[in-house]
Amino acid sequence: MIEPDDEMLSELAPHQVLRVALNHGNFLLVGRDEYRKPVGISVELARDLAEHVGLSFEFIEFERAVDVASSAMDDVWDVCFLAVDPKRSETIAFTKPYVCIDGSYLAGPGCLAETAHELVASGATVGSVSGSAYTLKLARLPGSENVRPLENMKTAVEYLRSGRVDAIAGIRQAMMHEAEAVPGARVLQPPFMEIRQAMGTPHGRSLAISVVSDFLANAIGSGRVGDILERHGVSRDCVPG
Repeated sequence: MIEPDDEMLSELAPHQVLRVALNHGNFLLVGRDEYRKPVGISVELARDLAEHVGLSFEFIEFERAVDVASSAMDDVWDVCFLAVDPKRSETIAFTKPYVCIDGSYLAGPGCLAETAHELVASGATVGSVSGSAYTLKLARLPGSENVRPLENMKTAVEYLRSGRVDAIAGIRQAMMHEAEAVPGARVLQPPFMEIRQAMGTPHGRSLAISVVSDFLANAIGSGRVGDILERHGVSRDCVPG
């Protein structure tokens, strides 16, 4: 494992504190405890990284992935946890992914489609959170003209309940959770994408991303990432081979 020198640390944390961006829009990776403090997979990995490099850290909390990505060059955070996407890669340097999860459709009770392919072919309207990895992906897939960008997942579920969209898109685990609260809704197969979650740094910090990449590779190889995932209810089989 790389032992970061002063030049590396200066680039990784130019303000001497490691500022970690958290995306609360992905409940699978980060949440809040009863005291509103952040908890989850991203939180544990961030603490491990800070310990490895010997820096204090602080969390910069965002409610949506798009807000993390759009602030990449604004000097407000040093490390982030986001899904890899070509658009985001214009301003963010990513590590290799540490977990891969499915992006799936949740069809509403009034939707007749039985598969994801039927849903797209039918021209059904699909609500999807603006700026999310799955919305960026759907914009490049057949049926993109039927995708309706919405502010957040709460709004998307409200639109599904009221019939203003035929289906919504999101992380499979989140879609399964929402299906339990919407009578007649069901998650369609197959998934429309594989969401590759990685760590990242703002572009232009080549030393910083090398430190983070090396840290993460070792955390994956040692089984540490798999242990963290399982502790938060995610199978270690989701760690890329």
